[in-house]
Amino acid sequence: MRYAIVIEKAPSNYAAYVPDLPGCIATGATVAETESLIREAIEFHLEGLKEDGLPIPPPSSQVEYVDVPA
Repeated sequence: MRYAIVIEKAPSNYAAYVPDLPGCIATGATVAETESLIREAIEFHLEGLKEDGLPIPPPSSQVEYVDVPA
C-alpha cells in the first residue's frame, strides 16, 4: 500500500503524520530520518490494527501542489 504523508518543519525538528491513519505520527532531526521513522510507524500502526481485529483503512488521500504568485 502507498500512504500519503505530511512532513512539517517544527522549531527544532521535523514531524510527520499520515492523513489516512489518525494518530500515526513520527518526529526526527532531519527530513530523511523523519521519513524513515514514519515508514516504521505506519508498519507498526497497521500491525496493531490487524492484531486488534480492526479494518485497515485504504489509502485515499491525494497530494497535489498549487502554484500561487509570490
